[in-house]
Amino acid sequence: MFDATFPGLSWEGFQLSSCSTLPDSCCLIRLQPDPSCPPRCQHCSAPCKQVHDTSLRRIRDRDLFEYKVWLEVPVRRLRCPRCGVARELLSWLAPHARITRRFQKHVEVLLTLLPIKHVAQLTGLHWHTLKTLDKERLARDLPAPDLSQVRYLVMDEFALFKGHRYASVVMDAERTQVLWVGEGRSREAIRPFFEWLGDHCKHIEAVAMDMNTAMDLEVKAHCPQASVVYDLFHVVAKFGREVIDRVRVDQANLLRHDKLARKAVKRSRWLLLRNRNNLQQDQSAQLEELLALNQPLMLVYIMKEQLKELWYAKSERAARWRFTHWCRQAMASGLKALGHFARCLKPYAEGIIASATYRLNTSVLEGVNNKIKVIKRMAYGYRDSDYFFLKIKAAFPGKAR
Repeated sequence: MFDATFPGLSWEGFQLSSCSTLPDSCCLIRLQPDPSCPPRCQHCSAPCKQVHDTSLRRIRDRDLFEYKVWLEVPVRRLRCPRCGVARELLSWLAPHARITRRFQKHVEVLLTLLPIKHVAQLTGLHWHTLKTLDKERLARDLPAPDLSQVRYLVMDEFALFKGHRYASVVMDAERTQVLWVGEGRSREAIRPFFEWLGDHCKHIEAVAMDMNTAMDLEVKAHCPQASVVYDLFHVVAKFGREVIDRVRVDQANLLRHDKLARKAVKRSRWLLLRNRNNLQQDQSAQLEELLALNQPLMLVYIMKEQLKELWYAKSERAARWRFTHWCRQAMASGLKALGHFARCLKPYAEGIIASATYRLNTSVLEGVNNKIKVIKRMAYGYRDSDYFFLKIKAAFPGKAR
């Protein structure tokens, strides 16, 4: 059926003995030791002719045309003068493996292109075997980060499973390399990252994050010299949820007797939250009409635009003045939701003011979170969190400087 001289049909130390076909388009190739190649000890690689015992092992090799190739190999244990009883060294087969190295390389390439389920259907291997191979490949091939060059960090969280289960991710802001991923978002969950960072904590100059108290406290505990920078997107989003939505609902309730005006206010959420530059011409006209008719909505909309300007100050002195002025205006507005938000924002003032010196934000990590969702959706979720985290790191290996 096959010729032993056919390209690819070679196994160092063995020669083809016979072959036969099996059901389901499989073929079985029986190998026998090559007398011209003495076996070698797997520990010291020294030739050893004394055989302790032999056992037959069935091994999967790379497919040949439409056939799935199986090998029947007599694997020997040798009596090595140096190491004692040891298995023979096979260059084309890893110890205890049930697939050849060339088939493993072929599968690893497929795993970089396709989900495990599809690779399992294509090769006939069990998904658990494929997951183990892919996990070993990722752990082996992932580039180790140069922690001595890390100066700026970005920290964020993402949903790991349903039911408010989260994981935290840390990225090098300059190289966009994911450095660490861990389950949870508490101080205890984040602490292993700083313990892993070790003495390199002293090189960290600034860390961007949302207003997460756990992350903030861990950064101050391990990197006291680093400045915490709060992200613009998260603060403005919080303002939209706690202030604009609250005022909009209150104004809609006051207009319950004017159905048309109440309907216009109730449906104005995205007009008020969206950036003015992203509005179409008819939407801009609708927004202008709404703000002209409702003074509280105009006030919170203007305060939202002024809040954004805190992150674009030219110096920390200017940022501090803007923050103080903004808080005074919020407290004097007479709007309960706006005054409450200003009081809650004051403890985070230094992290907002620091943005004038360190132009950091978590927008890069928001893109990472979107890619994480794609990775999770392709596999319909992951049972092994460590494997999932390796996938995330492999998707963001960083860029060379």
